[in-house]
Amino acid sequence: MNWDQVAGKWKQYKGQAKEKWGKMTDDDLDVIDGRRQQLVGKIQERYGLARDAAESQADEFVRSLKEEDAAQSRAARR
Repeated sequence: MNWDQVAGKWKQYKGQAKEKWGKMTDDDLDVIDGRRQQLVGKIQERYGLARDAAESQADEFVRSLKEEDAAQSRAARR
């Protein structure tokens, strides 16, 4: 999954982002709108992390979405 796909499905993923980064407000998540740089910036702002740490968290989030989507696809095929 890439960031274009995340942006396209952001409304579906906002809840998962809120669970992962509870300090983010709904307004933060609306502004982010699935864009990587905005997400990284908000992670830095809310959690006081360095840019590379925030980028790692954002990328890990996308990997977890990819794994979840793959699991759902396998379950649907059964």
